[in-house]
Amino acid sequence: MSSHRRTAADADGPRVLKKYPNRRLYDTQTSSYITIADVKQMVLGAERFEVRDAKTGEDLTRSILLQIILEEESGGVPMFSSEMLANIIRFYGHAMQGVMGSYLEKNLQAMADLQARMAEQAKGLVDPQRYSPEAWAQLMGGQAFSQYLEQSKAVVAQMQEQMHKQAETLFSGFGAKKP
Repeated sequence: MSSHRRTAADADGPRVLKKYPNRRLYDTQTSSYITIADVKQMVLGAERFEVRDAKTGEDLTRSILLQIILEEESGGVPMFSSEMLANIIRFYGHAMQGVMGSYLEKNLQAMADLQARMAEQAKGLVDPQRYSPEAWAQLMGGQAFSQYLEQSKAVVAQMQEQMHKQAETLFSGFGAKKP
């Protein structure tokens, strides 16, 4: 992938990648073809981008991100167990689908924030990029992880409160009385 960095003039929108019928990805910023591995590096570098179908203009970003996840899950050490994936599938089409998506997003963001705080605290002592999954697991056993769990419980409590309010609103339309 080219090391071409975005200029201030480019900063007003995401980097646009075009996907052609031959399954190739074209980076409009660098005027070159790139690979899924290059897109993964963009994700890891927190670059804003979108993938568009070259012919129709349809947004294919989620599809490409899911492809990266599939490749990661197929190789090495998967992040998701079969049971977890089955549970995620069960939420599709369920009334809780939107809530589950929001819950997972908030928890992943909280975990990313926690990891960033820990990496910042460890700066100068160790290179956080060199931590193995086992080393992160050991670090997560401490106070920082307890704080994450507390934050996660708060997110669940907030979601339960939202669902309770939605149920009250729904059932009040049917003439039900508040408990």
